[in-house]
Amino acid sequence: QVQLVESGGGLVQAGGSLRLSCAASEGTFSDYAVAWFRQAPGKEREFVAGISWTGSRTYYLDPAKGRFTISRDNAENTVYLQVNSLKFEDTAVYYCATGERVAVTTTQTDRYDYWGQGTQVTVSS
Repeated sequence: QVQLVESGGGLVQAGGSLRLSCAASEGTFSDYAVAWFRQAPGKEREFVAGISWTGSRTYYLDPAKGRFTISRDNAENTVYLQVNSLKFEDTAVYYCATGERVAVTTTQTDRYDYWGQGTQVTVSS
């Protein structure tokens, strides 16, 4: 069993940056790939970025490419998402997720076993 806790969200002006964190408060995900998803009001949850269990491989979908960076520190049992050049359309609840059956390129939500409660990112225009 793994419990995930996200933090670092907030209100930021367009063009600004945030660093989101995902920590395992119970259990560990050091052996699993981890992903960040986001869900805007009225929209489906969408994959943003994934990282392999070693951290050596990362995978991004648009519109994260070039603006977001996923990283991890297994010693700290934490995964990060650096979000730069934020746009109004990045406004969403951001979730981290992991599981035994996922790879760095797994984008389907139903493949993930463990989810955090989410952290709100609001970008003002």
